[in-house]
Amino acid sequence: MPHLLRVLILVLATLAALARAEAAAGPADRVYRNGVIFTADSAASHAEALAIKGGRIVFVGLDADAKPYIGAATTVVDLKGAFLMPGLVDGHMHPLEAGSQLLKCSLNYESLTVPELQKRVQACLDKDVAHEPDGWLEVVSWFQESMQPAGVKTSRATLDALKTKRPILLRSSFGHTTLANSRALELAKFTAATKDPLGGKIWREPSGAPNGLLEDAAFEVFSTLVPKPTAAEDRAAAAAALVAMNRQGVTSFLDAVAPATDIAAFAAVEKAGKLTARAHFAPEIAPTEANAIPAAVARLVALRKRYDQGAAHAAPGITVRNAKLFLDGVIAAPAFTGAVIEPYRRNVGSTAAAQWVEGMSRGPAVYFPADALASVLIALGRAGIDPHMHADGDGAVHAGLDGVAALRKALPGADIRPAIAHDEIVLPADYARYSALDTTAVLSLQWGKPAGDTLGLKDYFGPARMKILEPSGLLAAAGARIAFGSDWPVDQLDEWFALKVGVTRTNAPTSPAEYRGKLGDDPGLSRETVLKAATISAAYELHADDVTGSLKVGKVADLIVLDRNPLTVPAEDIASTKVLETVVGGKTVYKASAAR
Repeated sequence: MPHLLRVLILVLATLAALARAEAAAGPADRVYRNGVIFTADSAASHAEALAIKGGRIVFVGLDADAKPYIGAATTVVDLKGAFLMPGLVDGHMHPLEAGSQLLKCSLNYESLTVPELQKRVQACLDKDVAHEPDGWLEVVSWFQESMQPAGVKTSRATLDALKTKRPILLRSSFGHTTLANSRALELAKFTAATKDPLGGKIWREPSGAPNGLLEDAAFEVFSTLVPKPTAAEDRAAAAAALVAMNRQGVTSFLDAVAPATDIAAFAAVEKAGKLTARAHFAPEIAPTEANAIPAAVARLVALRKRYDQGAAHAAPGITVRNAKLFLDGVIAAPAFTGAVIEPYRRNVGSTAAAQWVEGMSRGPAVYFPADALASVLIALGRAGIDPHMHADGDGAVHAGLDGVAALRKALPGADIRPAIAHDEIVLPADYARYSALDTTAVLSLQWGKPAGDTLGLKDYFGPARMKILEPSGLLAAAGARIAFGSDWPVDQLDEWFALKVGVTRTNAPTSPAEYRGKLGDDPGLSRETVLKAATISAAYELHADDVTGSLKVGKVADLIVLDRNPLTVPAEDIASTKVLETVVGGKTVYKASAAR
């Protein structure tokens, strides 16, 4: 009987599969032909034609075999040899913040001198005199690490010199530093007696008074002082972010620090039928919640119950199945809030005659103690929530991997998909642990090049660590799954430049002479690995690889058409790739010809 039962089950499953195939057969809604199709599916990585019906893929293969899917009402697109691939899955960004910044005073990530910075901020003030003397001015996309000349210092005096009485906040593009003028510090009641908060740092003058530079949790006080955007403004920011993403070919994204306001804004856009990318959200569990883990996880579960839309459909929807945890800050100068194992070096000589020796600072302690991190990861795992950890320094990465090891031991066999984002410096002994612990490295590949933020570490890190800075290729060689996350608006949204850097480890050919050449000894990633990092690997990270991330029969039709083949053009030309069409769930959400 057991044998007969198994046979019956097999027959029924086969009949069901045939029924599905028969339902999918016949004319498709749209057929792409005569193309170079990269599927990101290991079973069949390349094809010539693809058919869509009801928002899902019903055929991928050769042109000749696509004919049965073409009927009188089928839209047939002749690709004329163009490159078609899965839509990009951006595994780490901050889209509502990014959309909001499109409307604010911006320094546009440019390398500026102090006088140039002051001139730009003053211009914003002069255009907005109606908010004198008490309206807050937030200035965004300040590339602090690339200020000129290298090593130049900024403080509240930099902003106090401007012709205004307004409180000013200058936000570093990295998101971990804010520079405040004296008026802003006064309103926030910063004094020499103010202590550094957990997970934050207040830079000080020799007198002990705050000098205006604030790291991480130290500037959170301003969130209660600066007027919050209205719900309408949040919806406008979400819509603006989606337009920018679709133009770049992004069809799915993770909001990697998602307060309820972020989720609500995109949920409102979805309700209005205007969501044009699959939206995944990771609300934060803060280090201050380490002693109240059940309540913190319960808060995330409540958000999931309120907003998560369940199984994916052809039309893009919303999931709340990830949690964000910060384990440290950033390794970049001058913050040095990344937790590192070998101390940051220090100069015991002079500027003219530098003498760099081993320092005493390893950055802050990892924000979650080991026991607390293990407990929160296990609690998240039991709730079916995938942890997404920020870890910049090798000390934080090591702690994150230790936490995952505790999770795997407590919940063996559970389909929990932890991710560690950034991983800018990693102990070589930890490279293989990513694969062993099934932990995804989510990398902002554009950082793996010579630039002010990376080369600015040269003296502080020393030659050995500089060789393995931004170790994307080294991690991949050790078997790690690499997913891509732009971290927008930490950097401007330029997915194709980032993917180019992932391959070449070089800056743009137009970059200053000091930023030419390759960064470190890392070999970089193969082109196919880079494309998979931004498609199927990131989809796996988001627990969405069963429905998107590759072009496979049955999956939703999320795809993009490009103006060149990134697998064959000169590597530097990958950065110049333009998206001709972006399709989400079978619906075109961006087309270059219509955008001109």
